[in-house]
Amino acid sequence: MIERILFWFSVALVGFAEAHGGTSNYTVDGIWYRGYTPDEPATDQDGQPWLVGRKWITIDPIFQPDNMSLSCNYPGDPAPSAIPIRAGDNITAVYYYWLHTVGPMVLWLADCGASCSTLNLTTANWFKIAEHGLLSGTIQTGEWGQRAFQNWDGTPDLWTETIPKDLKPGNYIVRHEIIALHIANRPQFYPECAHLVVSGNGTAVPGKEYYAKIPGVWNMSQPEVNIDVYAANVSNLTTYKIPGPPVWRGEKRIGVDMLLDGFKGP
Repeated sequence: MIERILFWFSVALVGFAEAHGGTSNYTVDGIWYRGYTPDEPATDQDGQPWLVGRKWITIDPIFQPDNMSLSCNYPGDPAPSAIPIRAGDNITAVYYYWLHTVGPMVLWLADCGASCSTLNLTTANWFKIAEHGLLSGTIQTGEWGQRAFQNWDGTPDLWTETIPKDLKPGNYIVRHEIIALHIANRPQFYPECAHLVVSGNGTAVPGKEYYAKIPGVWNMSQPEVNIDVYAANVSNLTTYKIPGPPVWRGEKRIGVDMLLDGFKGP
């Protein structure tokens, strides 16, 4: 009996260890948009006019922060279509399962200019529009953004963010990235990208201090990336600074926006 219990316990651990994932679908204004998924044959997805997500072929993570596929996963082929969205609207990324709980979540945009199909991902100017790190408690056992967005009842996990309301209209790539830190000194990067066509009357663009290159923004010399969350000098810390540039939320306006920023904190 004990041997049987140990067997099933080991099976559960293996399943948990292999429970990687990513986002394959998106919603905007209640409309469903299909991204790419490694769970379906490539022949059913490649070149389809409904496809808004760039191609990625495995749920396994990227382990090297300087990997050339870090921008939009591998192989990162452009999407035939794009999600129409107004600046100021929400976009929701749908994760059918996500079981890791430690590490930051970052949402990026990159301006494609004339076309996202011809944009060089590794030289693009990426900027953060949202990030979620350690929300409360300690680094090892506290509440991270990853844990907070999970639904443990089996329903999809939904990551919803807002496109800055005064963003200049145009073609953009949206990049959802989760960095899992549950294995000591072996970060796991999970990026997926989709194409957007942003409309609106905004004129704002980030300053150069908000831009980063991917790969380039993360490296193993950063203690927040090359981290052992179980180490005695780390596990009980209650703060974690996500590396990279600050989050760009759009142009600041004197008055209400500055007051709101005061309530939001740093």
